[in-house]
Amino acid sequence: MKKASNTDSYLHILKYISLFGGVQVLNVLIGIVRNKFVAMLLGPQGVGLISLFNSTTKLISDSTNFGISMSAVRNISEDYDQNDEEKLTEDIALVRSWSLLAALLGFFICIFLSPLLSRYTFAWDGHTLHFILLSPCVALTALAGGELAILKGVRKLRALAAISVYNVLGALVLTVPLYYFFGDAAIVPSLVLMALVQLLLTIMVSCRLYPFHVSFQKTFLDKGWGMIRLGTAFVFAGILGSGADLIIRSYLNNVSDIATVGFYNSAFMMTMVYAGMIFSAMETDYFPRLSGANNLKFTFNQIVNRQIEVTLLLISPLLTFFLLFLPQLILFLYSDKFLPALSMAQVLVLAMYVRAIRLPVEYIPLAKGDSKSYLLLEALYDIFLVSLVLLGFWKWGLFGAGLGIAAAGLLNLVCVYGYAYVRYGYRLSSSVMRYAALHFSIGLLVLLCVRSDDEWMRWGVASLLCVVSTIVSLRVMKAKSGLW
Repeated sequence: MKKASNTDSYLHILKYISLFGGVQVLNVLIGIVRNKFVAMLLGPQGVGLISLFNSTTKLISDSTNFGISMSAVRNISEDYDQNDEEKLTEDIALVRSWSLLAALLGFFICIFLSPLLSRYTFAWDGHTLHFILLSPCVALTALAGGELAILKGVRKLRALAAISVYNVLGALVLTVPLYYFFGDAAIVPSLVLMALVQLLLTIMVSCRLYPFHVSFQKTFLDKGWGMIRLGTAFVFAGILGSGADLIIRSYLNNVSDIATVGFYNSAFMMTMVYAGMIFSAMETDYFPRLSGANNLKFTFNQIVNRQIEVTLLLISPLLTFFLLFLPQLILFLYSDKFLPALSMAQVLVLAMYVRAIRLPVEYIPLAKGDSKSYLLLEALYDIFLVSLVLLGFWKWGLFGAGLGIAAAGLLNLVCVYGYAYVRYGYRLSSSVMRYAALHFSIGLLVLLCVRSDDEWMRWGVASLLCVVSTIVSLRVMKAKSGLW
């Protein structure tokens, strides 16, 4: 019981959020340099084109990878914990065999659907050859996903962190020269090259630990059906998410232009990805702890609430400073050509407060093994997202698109919490509600200040609110964790 208490403590959560968040920060810093070069070399049109290609290939990948990158972790982890070397070796071969089948399936489906992908993504057939040439990306991603699942299952977290960093470094060193010399013509080759680099980095570690073996005998492959069934929920969730993203970006491209897609992508990346680094510990630390306590109602609620509290306390001050310096960040991360993305990015910061509460609760159905409920809630969110973003953009442009994302997140939070309340007996703690109300109010006030034309409001009052948010979080974390 003492071990459980320690792993559920505020100090434990702080430690692992800091660990995995630190790796993400390093990756983002390297990625920032790369994105800066890409923005300068290709401009909004090139960034938008990369965004559409990535969204489309991700949709194909999510549709054909059997969910192995997630479902395989469970089987391999169980074998590893039980010290069953024979079963572990067999399951690793099984994962690799199914990953190779998924890679071939994704490769041929991408080629077969390339005319349709070009027509419905770009409203013309001029990119059919590009999608054919991108088919190796889908295959390489499927293979890398299986190998990464193996490393996660055997707890090679340092190796995973190193692979992540070297992958981003490789993308910087290899692709920027291509964009410099060949411009837009280098986009497709660079995407294939990045997928290849990720696979090579991964198998250099995984195959050294466990030599590569596969088998396509029916009796052997049949042993993997349990893993495939478990991955189905993740596959459908990935299809829904990628499909919603593709619909939004294609709509923006068709009713506006490719530059608008670039602005949308820039705002989304700066807030939902860069500012969301704090969420990187959810899958690696929080989810396993939650799964282990799914039959202990009090402990289960406590784990969820403490995760929300720490996440809110850590991310809220960062979001206020992010809002304050957002114009300067756009110039630093991209260029002055991307300033039209500012209004959307500002609103998206508010969506991050909602996400800090929503994301830990969204893991509850998965921890309970309730894949149908998970898919239902994901489908509702994607419906909210597409409907509200399209409506918001139609009414108010990119600012409206940001409002749509924030509103979709808020509606989804209501649905997710209501569902968890009724079905699983989950209850938000009073401290979570207090911290959420306080920090969201501060964030909203900072947003109003930075959108003001008054320089005193823009810098003086907003800066003071940032300091208040920081002091509040530090005082609470000190009291909760006893760290200093």
